Amino acid sequence: MGRVVFLLLPQLHLLDLAGPAQVFSAAADSGLDYRQSFVAESSEVVTAQGLPVRADVDWPDLDPADLVVVPGWRSPASRAEPAQPATLRRLVAHHAAGGTVVSVCGGAYLLGRAGLLAGRRCTTHHELQDELARRYPAATVLNDRLYVVDDRVATSAGIASGIDLALHLMAVRHGPALAARIAREMVVYARRNGHERQDSAMLRYRSHLSDVVHRVQDVIDERFTEALPLVELAGVARVSERTLTRLFDASTGLTPLRYQQLLRVERAEHLIGHGVAVEAAARAVGFTDARMLRRLRARARSTHSVG
Repeated sequence: MGRVVFLLLPQLHLLDLAGPAQVFSAAADSGLDYRQSFVAESSEVVTAQGLPVRADVDWPDLDPADLVVVPGWRSPASRAEPAQPATLRRLVAHHAAGGTVVSVCGGAYLLGRAGLLAGRRCTTHHELQDELARRYPAATVLNDRLYVVDDRVATSAGIASGIDLALHLMAVRHGPALAARIAREMVVYARRNGHERQDSAMLRYRSHLSDVVHRVQDVIDERFTEALPLVELAGVARVSERTLTRLFDASTGLTPLRYQQLLRVERAEHLIGHGVAVEAAARAVGFTDARMLRRLRARARSTHSVG
């Protein structure tokens, strides 16, 4: 699965680090081979909350499957350089080799200094967005996102949104069922920034308190590539088909079938983005051919352009 390397800068925010680290730790506890490393330019880093943390000064060898995560730090918009040029070159080299670079909150400023935001969409904390856009005009800073992923550069908004981004990365890499289990374990179904968009269907439609609907979503998350008749899902929930449809709509605004279709399209988009042909991606997520996938992708694009 790969290594997750956290780059720790002086005055880093603890939750920027701890939130995503908890997600990847939970993934490792689930049996995935995620190994976490913590690197810095000095062996001890004092956080913005006053707690000193230890780090390695030597970077591990990185593969394209690895993630490099840059947590935010206090006053990232200052003109002081938080990292040496050699550190910035490491970020650039990892991305150029096919790796993914992630920022939490103000960590986007370091990605901007490394040149990784040029020509890409990104986001950061709402109090930092305007300055990020002024400082890096070649970037497209989006003000209405919890996180943005663009060409293996992933940026997230305010401090706790690093959890949402890490769960999204889990969902696209390993499927929504694993991400849902981790989210449930961490008790983070509710979106902390409810007015902002979020690109993961698994998370977007889990911000409710219906145990019946959660149980059905668990089944759909686990088996979204299969045909799942409504009668079977109603049996899992131990309610009638009519009651399940009513509860599902009240909790998510969707039918069970529409929720399943969104999961399929998300997974297909991930496969297509990694070079899989549309026909093959359609079959891999459970469609008999690519016609339905093309219609659903077109509908999603139309919805996003309107919204």
